[in-house]
Amino acid sequence: MDVHIAEKIKNDYMKKNGLNCAETILRAANEELGLGLDKNALLLAAGFGGGMAVGNVCGALTGAIMVLSRLYVKERAHESTRIKEIEKKFIADFEKEFGTLLCTPIKDKYFKPDVHCKSVVTIAAEILENLLKSDPPAV
Repeated sequence: MDVHIAEKIKNDYMKKNGLNCAETILRAANEELGLGLDKNALLLAAGFGGGMAVGNVCGALTGAIMVLSRLYVKERAHESTRIKEIEKKFIADFEKEFGTLLCTPIKDKYFKPDVHCKSVVTIAAEILENLLKSDPPAV
């Protein structure tokens, strides 16, 4: 699977579009992977930025989980264990990279006023891409 979500994000996708971390991952993946999400579906990511606006779970992580859900679930999560397995792998890789799942400590370390959390979102996209390459969803 040839995926270029991280490359899109590196090219100032987040800043150009005025998106939060969750929106950036979901929208970039929607464009790169042809997820077929319309503008109303994409709005579902809006409330997950900034760790759900309270510094909780990182928006880049929640955005990536939305992408995995779209790719690995046909109708509902309980139809197979695959989504749980793939989520666990993504979360473990994300936590290994950043040392936490929480927005506040990640933001404290990586946020830059000019580019916000672009590096975090780019790394999350790279983790997502590597996962998709190693365990591609059934088409």
